[in-house]
Amino acid sequence: MIQRIQTVYLLVAGLIIFGLFLFPYVNYSDLVGLGKNVKVTGVYGVAAGQPVHEGGFGYILQTIVTALLGLLPIFTIFKFKQRKVQLLLIWVEIVAIIFFAIWLYSSASTHLATVGQFLGAGNIGVGFFLLPISIIFCALALGGVRRDEKLIRSADRLRA
Repeated sequence: MIQRIQTVYLLVAGLIIFGLFLFPYVNYSDLVGLGKNVKVTGVYGVAAGQPVHEGGFGYILQTIVTALLGLLPIFTIFKFKQRKVQLLLIWVEIVAIIFFAIWLYSSASTHLATVGQFLGAGNIGVGFFLLPISIIFCALALGGVRRDEKLIRSADRLRA
């Protein structure tokens, strides 16, 4: 299990998704000029020298989905004996990350519209770049599982 390269790729993909808890996906200055960060757990800023956290139901859902998206590649590692299931779970992960990225983009655009700004290159945080990187690692893991499947089939042909 651990000696397979796709295990490393899936582990890295899961850890990158969990990086969304650390890094904001949008940075902006509000109407009074205070800098704020939007993470999947809420909006963070500083008011009167004190850290301020604003949350809501949408951010609770983003937190739950982020945790599930981070756990799915790690769960997929343990399906190493069922390569077809592993392939399916990796595809589900890739599609789910794409939909999650669209949701984060929509959420960021809506949040910035409430403060009279728009989503541009200056507002994008590190979190937006984590999602495509995790898709790349999932695709690398997909290739590794396919190579294993091909190797097993060729070994079966030699035995027969």
